[in-house]
Order: sequence, then structure tokens, then C-alpha cells
Amino acid sequence: MKILNYIISVVLVIILLAGCSKDVLEENPPNILSGPTILKDYNGFEAAMNGLYYLARYARWQSEKLENALNGVDNMTSNARRSDIFWMWTTSNNPSDDDLLETWQWLYEIVNASNTILYYADQDIDWRGGPDTPENNKLRVVAEARAIRGWAYRRLAYSWGDVPLVLTMPQGIKTDWERTPVAEVRKAIISDYKFGQQYVPTEASLQGRITKGAVQTLLAEMYLTIGKPDSALYWCNQVINNPAYALTTERYGVQLSDPTGSAFGDMFKEGNQNREQGNKEALWVFQFELYNSIDEQGHQLSRSTVGTYNSWKVKGTDGKEVAPFQYTFERGGRGKSYFAPTKWWIDSYEKKDDRAQNYILRTSFRLQTQEENNRGYEGVKPLPADKLPAGYNYGDTIWLKWDKEITADRYKVNDWPYSRKGEGTSTIDVQADFAWTDQIYIRLADTYLLRAEAQMKLGHLNEAMADINVIRGRSHATLVTDPNTITIDYILDERSRELFIEEERRMTLLRTRKWYERTKAHNFFGGEKITLRDTIFPIPQDVIDTNLTKEFPQNPGY
Repeated sequence: MKILNYIISVVLVIILLAGCSKDVLEENPPNILSGPTILKDYNGFEAAMNGLYYLARYARWQSEKLENALNGVDNMTSNARRSDIFWMWTTSNNPSDDDLLETWQWLYEIVNASNTILYYADQDIDWRGGPDTPENNKLRVVAEARAIRGWAYRRLAYSWGDVPLVLTMPQGIKTDWERTPVAEVRKAIISDYKFGQQYVPTEASLQGRITKGAVQTLLAEMYLTIGKPDSALYWCNQVINNPAYALTTERYGVQLSDPTGSAFGDMFKEGNQNREQGNKEALWVFQFELYNSIDEQGHQLSRSTVGTYNSWKVKGTDGKEVAPFQYTFERGGRGKSYFAPTKWWIDSYEKKDDRAQNYILRTSFRLQTQEENNRGYEGVKPLPADKLPAGYNYGDTIWLKWDKEITADRYKVNDWPYSRKGEGTSTIDVQADFAWTDQIYIRLADTYLLRAEAQMKLGHLNEAMADINVIRGRSHATLVTDPNTITIDYILDERSRELFIEEERRMTLLRTRKWYERTKAHNFFGGEKITLRDTIFPIPQDVIDTNLTKEFPQNPGY
């Protein structure tokens, strides 16, 4: 275990969140274990915070959660036809969709858990213990709970617009919820972030928790959302000028000896993601527990984004097709390629860009011996060697292809490139459904790109160009020389190249009012079907049906 104790996490979910599956907004404390029983001293609140972060990590857990944030955008599309990951938009995007309901419930579970922590924090609590004074212990717990609440409302507001704003722990059953205007919701988000950034520490209170830099970056993003670039610039500067945070510009860590590597790519290799492992660029890193540990909460990012290379058939010199590539630990295990980069995204890189090299963007495979395939693998039964098509030898490189678009008539493409940022599997079961690699959620490069956007909106094009060149220079991409090149579309292009998979792309495009235009332009497997209605999701029908004593309006078009 790294930071989470499974028993404590489950107890928190039982205590704070019981009943959420029955009522999509309501928090119903159970009869035996309750807030007063557990949330009475510092250790109880630490257990509660562990549980809160357990919920937050679901943002990188199930493919359904990834769908709402990553897929159906300009740089990522489906590469499979499956109900929970392929959006037809015209029919699947409807109030009865189970994935939308699950996501709504998950986010309000986070809100309710945060509100419960905040409610009991104002009671007569023994705050002694831990690393700080009782007063500072309380301030830090409250700050983190408010920051996470704001983070949950961030996604709710981007996804559904006007949503119920709940800032206190509900008492009893409520059946007359009202939708709060999105502008008011965003004011509350900013309030939570501004309080949070005061007392959330520069270094996370425990590995996997949010840092001051992450809260300030989220605050800058929200100010850009409401059209205040000057405030966004201020908060970006607070992060970038903090000496604790720095871009990774030198090779480091577990694969330092790999001659194909890069400073950029090193950050995403298992054993390098965390600040404690040398990654000073990371501002918030989700922790996932080891396979066969007590917790066993992995993530589906690897399964969802790693290609189906095991099914890729290569024609030999004898004309026969062979599927040569075996599942291995080094290759990221059993990929399902539910989500795949669009052709536009792959083509947006220069060949010399470190972000486009095979070390981090899989564009080729090397035929390997059994010994090579078993590197890093600890299972009982050895993995087999790759199968050789006629005319090929071990050590030969075979290239993936992206000359044609993924479309509704051409999907499940097995020889399609994919980002290696999400790679990961079990060392003893390379076909496991989940991965247990920690995942960078926010890093300093995002802050630089938000600052470039703020500078651009303020008319400071030279300053915006300088920030973009810091990012491009790190990856040896050609520097921008003409400041007039810096437009919102250029910044979105650069965010795509730098933050692919990391940023919740749909939210970025909605924030900049570019989702419809850019998805239409670059996504040809679902993107061609979107309408302006789809810029916000339908309110789940269960939410409307359980609001018995007051009308709960549906979003337009649904």
C-alpha cells in the first residue's frame, strides 16, 4: 500500500456515502457507523480524507469516467464499437444513459463526502496529532476538502451546466432540488479553490493528495473560464514562480539508461511519476494500489488506450499473415484500444519532437525473443517469444500505420499508434483488466500553457509565445518565432501535443468554446454526428424522476 488503507477507505464510503446508489443527490447516514463516531479527532479526519481521495481517483479508473473527459474530441476517438465507450451522439447521448448517471452519482458522492467532512470539522474536534499544530491541522483538512469539492463541481458544471449547488451536509431526504445557474456554481468553485490554496501545502500532505500548485492551476483555469485572464495570469505566476515546482528538462529515473528516452518521456514511466521519485513537474498524481494488495483499485487507462497489438497481423514473404506480437509487461499488457488518437493528432507533431518518439508515442514494435519478452515479468509461466512472419528476424522493427482515418466503416484498427503515457499492467498477469501504475493528473506544463492562454487573451503575444517556447524547447520542437502565430487554436494544438490523455480534453474544448468546431473537423468516428445540443449532457432521467416535489428541468434538446 502507498497511502490508502483499504479498510479505512471502505469505512468512509459506508459512513459518508451510503444511500447514494438509491438517491442521486442525497446523503443518508447509516444507523450504526456515522460521522460523530469517526470524525471526532485528527486521525478520524485523516481516514476520511483518504476515502475522499479514493473517490477522486475514479477519474482515472473506469473507462466510463474517461469517456466523458477524453473521448469524442478532436484528438481522440473510439477504436471500438461498444455501448459504454462509443458515442453515436444522436441516440446514445440521452437521459437514460447509465454512464452519465454513474458519473453524476460519482461526482455528487465526492460533494457529499466533502460536505460531511466540512460539517464535522466545525464541531468540537481534537485536532492534536500529525505534523502540525491543531489549528493548522484543521485548516489543511478543510482546505483539501473544499478544493476537492470545487474540483467535483468543475466537472459537473462543464458536463451539465446548471446543477444543484450543495455546500452543506443535507439533513434528511430532500425531493425539491433546484438547478443553480452555472455562473453561481463557478463562483462557488472559485471560492473553494481560493480558500484551498491558502492552506493546502506546497508538498502534498500524503503521497497522492493535491498540492498548492495544483489548486492554484485549477483556479487559473476557472478564471479563464469566466473570462478573467488577468486573474488567471496572477495564479499561474504563483505556481510557476514557486521554486518547489520545475519543468523536467533532464533525463532521470528508472529508464535513464535507455538511449531512446527523453526528459519528457521519463515522467510517465512507472517509478518516475511522483515528486518523491524526482518528478518536480508533477502537481497532483493519482495513486493506484499494487496488484493483489488489500485495496486492488487499479485503473483502466492502459486497457482503454493501449493498442490491440496482439491482434495485428503482418504478412510474411510467403504471403501468409501472422500475428507476431505477444502481450508483455514492457508493452503495457493487454490493450483494448477503446480510445485511439485521431490521425490529426498524430500528424500534428514534427518528426524531431520528443513527444512523438517511440519512447512515449508508440509508432513501431520490435520483434523480440522469449528472453526479451520476459523482462520485468514475474509470473510463473514464461511468456512466449514473438512469432516470426516469413522473412523476418528477431530485432526487426515493424511500423504502425496511420495513413487512413479511423471511421465508422474502419475501426478496430490493430496497427494504429497510441500514447504510452497510460501504459501499465501487472508484473505477474500481463492480461489483467486493470493497471496499477500511478498516473500524473496535473503538472506544471499545464500551468505554463494556461499562462500562455491568459497572456494571449490580454494581448501579450510575445509573453504567450515565450511560454509556449518553454514547452516546445523542452521537447526539441521548432520554436515559434512569430508572435502573431499565437491564437487560441494554436494553444489548443500545443495543449493537445503536450497533455494528450492527461488533460480532460472535452472540458478544455468546452471552456474555450471550441469543442463542436474542432471535434467536427478532426474526429470521424462519432464526431461527424455531433450537434450543438451535445455541448452539454442530458440530465439523467433518474435525477428528474426522484425530484418528486419540484420540477427539475431537462437540458435543451433532450
